[in-house]
Amino acid sequence: MLKCIGQAIAFFCLISGISHLTNADVTGIRFGQNGDTTRVVLDMTVKVDPGIFLLATPNRVVIDLPANDWRASDNVKTPGLIDGYRHGLFNTGTYRIVLDLNGPATVKNSFYIPPKSGYSHRLVLDLQISSQAKFLAAVEESKEKRRKLIARSNNVVSSVPAVVKPRSNNKRLIVIDPGHGGVDPGTLGVLGVNENVIVLKIAKVIKQTLEASGRYDVRLTRSTNVYIPHRQRYGIAKRLNADFFVSIHADAIANSKVRGGTIYTLSEKASDREAARLAAKENRSDIIAGLDLASANDDVSNILIDLAQRETMNLSAQFAETLLPEMRNQVKMLKRGHRYANLLVLKSPDIPSILLETGYLTNKEDARLLNSRDGQRRIALALRNGLDKYFQEQSTLGR
Repeated sequence: MLKCIGQAIAFFCLISGISHLTNADVTGIRFGQNGDTTRVVLDMTVKVDPGIFLLATPNRVVIDLPANDWRASDNVKTPGLIDGYRHGLFNTGTYRIVLDLNGPATVKNSFYIPPKSGYSHRLVLDLQISSQAKFLAAVEESKEKRRKLIARSNNVVSSVPAVVKPRSNNKRLIVIDPGHGGVDPGTLGVLGVNENVIVLKIAKVIKQTLEASGRYDVRLTRSTNVYIPHRQRYGIAKRLNADFFVSIHADAIANSKVRGGTIYTLSEKASDREAARLAAKENRSDIIAGLDLASANDDVSNILIDLAQRETMNLSAQFAETLLPEMRNQVKMLKRGHRYANLLVLKSPDIPSILLETGYLTNKEDARLLNSRDGQRRIALALRNGLDKYFQEQSTLGR
């Protein structure tokens, strides 16, 4: 038994690239510039041996640490090579920091400084300007670390228990997907609350409301502030043999006067310019989280020409039209309340799916509504009524 535990610990360290299992809190972050070199210093509570790798398109440096708390100020200017940075829980064992580069660069050096002269443990990275060719070569060299990370990240899906139809309780299984999370906080609203926090609250109220009806079993793709890649989100629904998949989001727009929700279903082409903008924003989520999309298997690249996918798209659109009046009865919706877009999270080949933009966090009225228990309850009631009518219609058709 002890031998197995030791092997498990060693395997964890190998795939995470981290030699210490103790949580490492970040208490400070600093940047400095010296010629063509930009220095990044992380003040830590313990010594860590991080996983560091590079990603292209766009150019990024990713730093993975043991799951931790971020206690550093984010009001820090980024000089030199670094255009900006973000951080958050990537999965249950990894905290991720993503540095956006404004040009090609390589990691010249990375090292640890023990506590001394009033400083705590420090992790130091020196980034050096390089040619794009040298940067891409460094990206290739770090592929093995990325493969190990992807293998570990895939455990998020495999840990979800499978449910095989027919289910003995005759309840419909609904998967609710709170968008964003962890290293990708989504939109920052006018009330100072990030989208990932708000949509998780909405999703939990939806779960409570649907299950209270006695007609539904509900699973959430995430119940904490952790990031899940798009493919794993609809992969969870696939593994569970779900009857429907609903991704919950909250939008942002430059015009703070615009408010109202929108229901999106999948289409190769966006129904309008606003739908195209929304898809471009949401589809960047995996990039924001520091995923290597170039190495991902595009298992849905040709799925739109498949007949099963087209039937799923039609069912999704039917549900959107059924849901829309129920949403209008409860909350403000845009005039064009049902739109089409090529959204990655909706590309399940055989599970009807929608993305529900619950409102605009850039509008004070919408933000207050979405932050309130009453607003969250209204959205949940509308979704429950919509699902009731949709499945009643499907039952009459023998589905």
